[in-house]
Order: sequence, then structure tokens, then C-alpha cells
Amino acid sequence: MKKEKKTHALLFLLLLHVTLGQYDYAPYFYDNGPSSTNGNMDLFSISEDTPVGTQIYILNGTDPEGDPVRYSLTFEKGSMEYFRVDPKTGNVTLTQELDREKQDEISVLVSITDGRNKVVETVRVFVTDANDESPEFQNLPFIIDIPEDTAPGSSIYRVQAVDKDMGSGGSVTYYLQTSPFAKFTIDGHSGILRVKPGETLDYETTPTHFVTVVAKDGGGKYKGKHQVMSSTATITINVVDAQDMPPSFVGTPYFGYIYEVSVPGSEIFTVFAKDGDQGIPNPIHYSIMNGSDGVFDINSTSGCITLTTYPYLLTNELYEIKVKASEVGPNDQLLDYDVTTVTVRVVDLNNHPPTFYGENGPQSKFEVTMYEHPPAGEILRGFKITVNDSDQGANAKFKLRLVGPSRVLRVVPQTVLNEAQVTIIVEDASGIDYEKGPTLSFKLLAVEIDTPERFSATADIVINLLDTNDNIPKFTSEYYIARVAENSPGGSSVVSVTANDPDSGPWGEVKYTIYGSGSDLFAIHPTSGLIFTQPWTSLDAEVRSKYNFYVKAEDSEGKYSLAEVLSPSST
Repeated sequence: MKKEKKTHALLFLLLLHVTLGQYDYAPYFYDNGPSSTNGNMDLFSISEDTPVGTQIYILNGTDPEGDPVRYSLTFEKGSMEYFRVDPKTGNVTLTQELDREKQDEISVLVSITDGRNKVVETVRVFVTDANDESPEFQNLPFIIDIPEDTAPGSSIYRVQAVDKDMGSGGSVTYYLQTSPFAKFTIDGHSGILRVKPGETLDYETTPTHFVTVVAKDGGGKYKGKHQVMSSTATITINVVDAQDMPPSFVGTPYFGYIYEVSVPGSEIFTVFAKDGDQGIPNPIHYSIMNGSDGVFDINSTSGCITLTTYPYLLTNELYEIKVKASEVGPNDQLLDYDVTTVTVRVVDLNNHPPTFYGENGPQSKFEVTMYEHPPAGEILRGFKITVNDSDQGANAKFKLRLVGPSRVLRVVPQTVLNEAQVTIIVEDASGIDYEKGPTLSFKLLAVEIDTPERFSATADIVINLLDTNDNIPKFTSEYYIARVAENSPGGSSVVSVTANDPDSGPWGEVKYTIYGSGSDLFAIHPTSGLIFTQPWTSLDAEVRSKYNFYVKAEDSEGKYSLAEVLSPSST
């Protein structure tokens, strides 16, 4: 019995020994270096511009017993899952875009299992740089205030831009996008902005300059190509005014007016001057230099000019006041100055219309008697006309014109200020013709020009014409045909001629006479124009068949015209 128990114990120990001798080892990853793409990815480097979907690595390991292994990747909770692995092949694929500037190292749990044993390792994957960042300006906006008397070559500001890339892609150089007439320059490495040597600033000409600065990196690879990136920023340079300009009056020339209703203390005009140094202007002090004649005063601070007396006491209609504007410096010292002229006119209210005057006072009708056909340009001296507007200045300015037969007469002057002698001149003498009408009538108008009331006045101009012997008798035909039988007795009527003279009186009376070859056989009645044969005349066609002679029509002053009489005889 004891022997059987001992034998069973030996068999148990032998079986235990055999069971304990069959070990199951865990799988493991192959060793890898930083440049290797096989292993467990520890210290693996990947460029940030690697496209999503790229196979970037192969996890590679083995199981000591030769069992098949499977792979997996795990990221910490809340972190971006950048990679995905095929569990069988170990092929690792990029699933998210990389950005070294945001995350340059990725921590990931890499595992390998043979189905029974699982090995988990924490590895670090490094993200390497690509030139994908532009330089970024710091401390924007760039606004600079500099005095206008800053010396040429002076440094006025330092621009700074940072590029988050590494190496040459992270280096920054500067330059300005400016015209050839730019007043500034920048150091390419330090970013120090300076007033260009030889250039000066002028607040009055250009109070603000806008300069564009470019920050450029040193370039680098991005997605397989060389790339240079840059950024721009605007520098606003405000030029601070310095005291280097005198004051100047604004809105010149200046004109003021005094009206008949003005009283002492009335404001006439306010001048205004400002310091030429507009950035830091000094106060202005106003004063009257001359031309006031004690009639005006000026407020030294506001520049308001006032009247010191009553208008009816003024002796001048025009005053030219010299006003001085001075800068007020420290301790109320008067510095640079400017001088201007204020022209002040004394004017009244427009309460009088123009009025025409004759020799005995106001008159609305002017009449003259004259001969017809005066020469062009002749002055009609029979008219004694004066026109007057007793207002002053613009209220007494008016125009004259004649209304009547066109271009026969013209009036001088056409524009009047206060008062003028009216002259009427012949312009077209042909229109002044007694035979066309013994009387000419016109309206003489005076109308204010620049007043809202446009007061006016009218006067009748009447011209009575006297006739002159300006016409000659005129026959109704250039020739007359007279037929008479050869057996007609003496004293027989042959033909009647007619001539007209439109003149009046004796100048229009016509007397007829005849003359010429054969006219001795005929006679004419001197007033009726009837032509007849002489009492003793005996006409014989066989002896003479045709008689041609002339008839003359003559007025009392010997003005005449001729007509031809053709007088063939007939049987």
C-alpha cells in the first residue's frame, strides 16, 4: 500500500515538471532607429506637409512561438487620432493633417498581441517642419508719431515679424513697397525704419504717410517644392507739426457792408486766420493797421469788425481796412503775422426806383422834332434826359434800353450806377424816313440789375420827322408807246405819262417837258403829262414813219427822271 502511494507521487511530480517546462512567450517589436520605417514607430519623424492617406510606417514585430500577431494604435483620451493601423499588416496611414507649429510631438500607445499575450508601448513620433507659415507681424497696428523736424537718417521705429517655421523658413528679412520719392527706408535684417538720408518731413504738405512693409522668410520645402512666403503690413506715420509756418487768412478777399439802418456796434465782418502750423497752432491776435479812419474797431480775439459811428456821418462810400493777424507765443509775445484787406462799402436800403428827369424835373415823356435821314452815329441832341437812382451801391445799379423799331436807335450808357446823362444815337438811318411815317415812338426803360425788387421806370420817346427832298420823280414805266394816224389833225392826243414823287409840298410836285429828235412836232402838258401834236403839225408816214423822243419829270429843286416815248406814225 505504501509502495503504491510513493509511485503515484513520483508520477505527479514528473507531470508537473513536464507542464512547467512549456513556456508561452509574449510577442515583441523589432528594434528601429529614428530613420527606420519598421518597428514600433518610437522616435519616428514625419513632415507636417505629408498628405492625409499616406502610408507612413509599418509596425513590425514577432511572436517567439511563431504565432501570428496583430497590431493596434491607441491615443490618449481627448487627443487627436493622427494614425490608423491595419491590424494584420501593420501598415500605418496618416488620417489627420499635421501642423508642427501646433504640435511637434505625438504620443501614441502601440500594441502587439499573439492572441494570448499583449505588449503595449508608449512611443513618441516627431513632426518635422515644412515652410508653410508666413512671417507674422508683432504689435500691430504700426502707428508712429514723429516731429516734422526729425533729422534725415534718424531711426524712428522698429518693425518685428516672427515666422514660426524653423531654419531658413523661419528667418525674416524686411523691405518697403514704396515709390522712388519715398521718404523712408528700412534695414532688411533689424527692421529698423529710418527717415531716408537727404529727405525732410513737412506737416503742412503731407501730415500722414502710409508705408507698406514686406516681411519675407528665407524659403524652404513645402510638398516637394521650394517656397518663399511673405506678409505685408501698413505703417501709419503721423507727422507732428512744429512751429515753422506763419498764420494766414482764410476765405479772402473780404467784403463788408454798412447799411443806412446800421448803428454803432453793428457787426460789419469777421475775419479769420489760422496758424500755418496746424498740428499745434498758436492763438491768433487781430488788429487794424490802417484804413479805419476811426470808423471801425476789431475784436482782437474773434476778428469781428464793428462800426463805431452812425452811417449818415460817414464821408466815404468805400473803406479799405488793413487787418493784421499775429501768432501769440509764450508770454503773450506776438510772433509771425499775415496782413489782409477788408473792403467795406456803405450801402443803403433799396427804397428808390430809377427816375427820368428833364430840364424842369421828373418827366415821363420826351419829344423832339428833326429832319429825316440823319447820318448813322449822330447824337439826337434835342433830347435832354437824365436818369437817377438815389439809392447807393448795388441798389442804384440799373440797365437802360430802348423798346421800339429794331436797331433804329441805341441808348448810351447801357449800365448806370446812381446817375447818368442819357444819350440817344442813330444806329440805322434808313429807319428814320418821313415817307414811312412822320412820327417814331419808343419806350425808354430803366431796370435795376442786382436787387430782388427789380424797380424800374419808363419814359416815352417821341420823334416828329420833318420831310426833306430825298426822292426824285419816278415814271410808272421806263418807256411809253404812242400811236397816231398820219391824217390826225394838229392838237391830237398821243399818250399820257405819269411820274410820282413821294416828297411833300413843292418837292412832290412834278413838271413835265419833252426833248429829243422830232420832239418839236409834239407838246406836253406840264402838270398832267398829256402828250399831243402841235396845232400846226401834219404827219406823213411816207415822209417819216417813227418818232422817238424823251420826256422829263422834274421836281421844284431840279431832281428829275427820264422816260422814252416811241411814237410811230400810221396811216
